[in-house]
Amino acid sequence: MTGSPVAAPRSSSEANARRSAYFREEHEMLRDQVRRFVEQEVKPKASAWEEQGFVPREILRRMGDLGFLGIRYPAEYGGSDMDTLATVVLSEELGRSTFSGFAITVLVHTDMASVHIFNGGSRAQKDKYMPDIVAGRKIVAVGVTEPSAGSDVKAIRTTARRDGNHLVLNGAKTFITNGVYGDLYCIAAKSDSAAKPSQSISMVLVEKGTPGFKVARALDKHGWRSSDTAELVFEDCRVPAENILGKEGRGFYSIMKNFQNERIVLGAMAMGEAQAAIELTLDWITQRRTFGTTLFEKQAVRQRLAMLASKVEAGRQLVYHAAFLDTQGIDATREVSMAKAYCGELVNEVMYACVQFHGGMGFMRETPIERMSRDARVQAIGGGATEVMLEEVAKRLR
Repeated sequence: MTGSPVAAPRSSSEANARRSAYFREEHEMLRDQVRRFVEQEVKPKASAWEEQGFVPREILRRMGDLGFLGIRYPAEYGGSDMDTLATVVLSEELGRSTFSGFAITVLVHTDMASVHIFNGGSRAQKDKYMPDIVAGRKIVAVGVTEPSAGSDVKAIRTTARRDGNHLVLNGAKTFITNGVYGDLYCIAAKSDSAAKPSQSISMVLVEKGTPGFKVARALDKHGWRSSDTAELVFEDCRVPAENILGKEGRGFYSIMKNFQNERIVLGAMAMGEAQAAIELTLDWITQRRTFGTTLFEKQAVRQRLAMLASKVEAGRQLVYHAAFLDTQGIDATREVSMAKAYCGELVNEVMYACVQFHGGMGFMRETPIERMSRDARVQAIGGGATEVMLEEVAKRLR
């Protein structure tokens, strides 16, 4: 078949989402609000953030004012007390911004770091910190990854030794998002070297400026350029023993529990990125002319883009279903792991094709698709590499 289509289709992730049975009116209102914020206050400015290497605090505080940083937290702390599907909406829309460094700055704060304070903190800790976290006055980072330990959490070497009413931290963390400009750090450390690995780790809250704690260096990354990422060092860093988040020795379980939420977030973010890339590329190929016709009139081009759009729709629905199961209190480790593996690989497949369809312009720093292709690469690595996710799925095949 060589006939050209009547017109290029113009479908959007908004239309797709509104056909989903998973979302209610409150979710769609949130989607509209986040999308409007991104269009008005992120896209016009975020190129400068890529150059400076971090998202300005006034933007994060503005997001706090609008309620975006507390959608899962209760009203007593300024939040909206929404569900996992609301997190998916936020993640997907931030992914659609085309500036994934900005997106991950926000999502680490909302869904990967501050959750340790909310879920494990004492009433006094939550009352002290959560209002500022939700308002964007204090930004949170989480420190699990080390030079020799990533997904293998039990292998961490940072220690938290008891000394009277204090803990003394020694060790290092790496690849820590929000690590340079964060205010609060939820640090995984071994508090009992004699216990079995799964019961030896505690989550410890460390404030910026604590003696013995320093940002060793800011890391220079391939992508996510507007996200500040750091190596952290603890040298006889003393914090009150009451800074343990949750029960001592239960940090491993806290980390594992939140990995599910983190992976839903990353899957949704990846599908937002992929959808934005397809929309940008569709605009390009319907305008770009070669050999007398537009690229869209080339059957091979439009069919490949159509297949990618179909895969993205499948990935999106997989994320939605995993999030829905989570809202019902159902163990969705299998579905979440599938979503993270599938979406992390798919977004890279999409970006490869979209750069190809942009031709030489896709290789130029002046085009969003070039930046997006760099940003997407880490989606198959961070938050659980594809290979780790597939092992989680394999364990549950029988």
